[in-house]
Amino acid sequence: MEEVVRVVVDAMGGDNAPAQQVKGAVEAVQSMDGIRVIFTGQRRVIEQELAKYDYPKERIEIVNAEEIIEMGEPPVNAIRRKKDSSIVVGMNLVKHGEADAFVSSGSTGAVLVGGQLIVGRIRGVERPPLAPLIPTAKGVSLLIDCGANVDARSSHLVQFAKMGSIYMENVMGIKNPRVGLVNIGVEEEKGNALVKETYPLLKECEDINFIGSVEARDIPSGVCDVIVCEAFVGNVILKLYEGVGATMIKKIKEGLMTSLRSKIGGMLIKPALKETMKTFDATQYGGAPMLGLKGLVVKTHGSAKSGEIKNAVIQCVQFKQQHIEEIMRDLFQKN
Repeated sequence: MEEVVRVVVDAMGGDNAPAQQVKGAVEAVQSMDGIRVIFTGQRRVIEQELAKYDYPKERIEIVNAEEIIEMGEPPVNAIRRKKDSSIVVGMNLVKHGEADAFVSSGSTGAVLVGGQLIVGRIRGVERPPLAPLIPTAKGVSLLIDCGANVDARSSHLVQFAKMGSIYMENVMGIKNPRVGLVNIGVEEEKGNALVKETYPLLKECEDINFIGSVEARDIPSGVCDVIVCEAFVGNVILKLYEGVGATMIKKIKEGLMTSLRSKIGGMLIKPALKETMKTFDATQYGGAPMLGLKGLVVKTHGSAKSGEIKNAVIQCVQFKQQHIEEIMRDLFQKN
């Protein structure tokens, strides 16, 4: 009998909540049999959105949560004071074993704080990183960390490398994934104090495939499968990546409209171009998992649409089926 994975979806978090959250979760349930969705949020609002769709009623439920954590609220205070918020209620379901995973487009700070304070870290994990998949010329790479730990230590980065390797090998099916350390050059002696301290530690790790330093310009080419950095650097890489991608698409569209000849050419290449650009759409891979917790927490973009929500829910199923949490628990508790 197929295992059912219970995924909590924060229906109230994000710029497009609850419409896109409900739509994406319903589409996920319709696409796979092994998913059960639990919405957290204001019941009356969620029910209004669900009324627009036909779906298997026994596989979607609502747990009422009247409060909403806004984007600008101080995360720690919000988590502690708003016990009836969709984020806190949802994470408590994961903590108490009533759900396997939690997906939110809401406040990143609140999700990160809630992940650590409510769901909790696996024993032995020093800092849980946020790790999105980003598109490259060779497929995808895992950027770890992109926003959770802006003042990381070398020991944190070593753990990030190990967690990233586990994720890429077991979820993405990449055998012996290549691990690279973000640096300003490929020479071992280059970098700031954190990078210089981390490099020899990664070099000594026998359970990862460390290939050395990687420069930011080489990341889009797929130079490595796991991109290790502290969160300040990772967030800059991620935001620049997204900004350059959006600008390139805009400029290509403008270029194809400059003359009659370019318009005709654009019509001819449109199908191939559309397929090519789809491979560089990060939302098709779901959200950024917060690795190293006792349950899965996934953060999507604040502006997430239904497609990203759907893929994030399916991503949770893959995480559960590949027993990622158990593998990480075994790794860090034996060390």
